[in-house]
Formats: sequence, C-alpha cells, structure tokens
Amino acid sequence: MESINNTYHKSQRLCHIALLLIILMTGAADRADAQCKYPNTAFNPGEYLNYDLYFNWKFVWVKCGETRFSVTNSTYQGKKALRTDILFRSNKACEKFFPMRDTLISYTTADLVPLYFRKGAFEGKRYTVDEVWYTYPGGDRTHMKQLFRDPDGDILRHETDCDECVNDMLNILLLARSRDYTNFKEGQRMQFRMVTGKRLSNQTLIFKGREKFKANDGHTYRTLVFSLLNDKEKREKELLRFYITDDENHLPIRIDFYLKFGVAKAYYRDGRGIRNAMTARIK
Repeated sequence: MESINNTYHKSQRLCHIALLLIILMTGAADRADAQCKYPNTAFNPGEYLNYDLYFNWKFVWVKCGETRFSVTNSTYQGKKALRTDILFRSNKACEKFFPMRDTLISYTTADLVPLYFRKGAFEGKRYTVDEVWYTYPGGDRTHMKQLFRDPDGDILRHETDCDECVNDMLNILLLARSRDYTNFKEGQRMQFRMVTGKRLSNQTLIFKGREKFKANDGHTYRTLVFSLLNDKEKREKELLRFYITDDENHLPIRIDFYLKFGVAKAYYRDGRGIRNAMTARIK
C-alpha cells in the first residue's frame, strides 16, 4: 500500500504540471515587448473542459479522478481580466488511500499578459500554496513577487526580476493554445521560462509529430504530440507526453505521465463553449 500511495502521489502532482504545464508549454519565451502581449485565437470566456484521470498499477487501469478547466470574464485590481481555473479531484475509491484537491487560478489581460497565479495543493495530509504577482516596470521587464507556503505552514517570500517574458503553468497553457504549429517539424525544441512561488526555471519541450487519438468523448482527433523532458539530469528522461487537437482550438485531448512504478493518463471527456470549429475531429 505504501508504494501505491507514493506512486499515486507522484502521478497526481504531475497531473497539474501537465494538464496545464504540459499542453501549455508549447512554449513561448519571447522577450517582454509591450508587456508580453499575445493574440488569443483559440478560446473565449465561457469555455469549460472535463477530463478523466487514470492510473496504471501492474497492468490494471484504475480511474483515479477528474480534472475541470474553465475560462471566465472577471476583474483584477479593478480592471477587466480573464480568469482561468483548473481543479484536480480524486474520486471516492482513490480517496480511501490518497485524497487530493488541487486548485489552480490565474488572472491575465485579454491579450494574455499574466497578472496573478495561485496554486493550492491538498495532497494526502500535505497542503501547500504557490502565489505569484506580476508587474511590468517600464514595460520592458517582468517583476514578480513570489510566495510559497510549505506543508508546515511556514511562508517563504521573495522577489525576482527578468528581462524576458515569464509565465506560470496556466498562462503558458493559454499561450500555447494560441500558437501556430503549421510549420513545426518533428524533433523541434522549444524553450520557455516558468515561475512558481519558489523559483524561476527553464523548461524544454519537443515536438514529436502528428497522430490520431480517440478521446473519452467517443471521437477520434488529429493531434499534435509534444514531450516534456527532465532537464535536471545529464541524460534526458521523458516525464510527460501530451496530445492537442490539430486545429485552431488546440484542445488538450490526452496526457501521459511516465512514473517510476507505472503510467498515469488524462483523457478528454467533454466540453462546452469551445470557440472554433473542431476541425481536427475525424469521426
């Protein structure tokens, strides 16, 4: 049971580094021109997406929970903003040995400039919080106030400046969905800068090509496939592989998590308020 708990814990923590980080990182670490504005071509406020989460343990697939994603109109510090929410929730069966409630929130401008990010992670008996507040002094650099609450309740605060665009995992997702991949070639690498409540790091994503995949909504889609590599080891190791629709929506359809004791997967189940026609749907 202990090994199952450890593995499930790792899979759930990767789940948000995925559903978001992942799909998201379809990377864009451009310089901070005009406060890192980016045209939104993929979604509108009022979009809601749902996913089923599975875990593989000794060749047995178990549904371990669900993920919900939404984008809505809101305000931040008195100004109009987009609010993005993602909720990870374990189901009743898995909560018997590992309860989880992870909530991620971000605020951005209409042209996807990050303003605020928060991740509250309740996993087992651990509760942590990451927060980031963004400002853009002079319009040519990014200033971040960061906060991290550890499982003991201790608070770590610090501030970071960067002369590049910096994004959190949710904002990266929004940017990635609006990127044009028409001319991407298999093996192409992308770099980006990501911030959490604790650190600012470099990440690498590789385009793996195009495949067809049948999601949990019963439809088959043409997808673009990306791989996230562990850049902390001398030898590159794949941590995540994800599939987004090959159309203007770039909806995340499937995410694979490679773990020490098995594989976790998230499959798209249903959605509403989708902005563009689902032209990647085959049948």
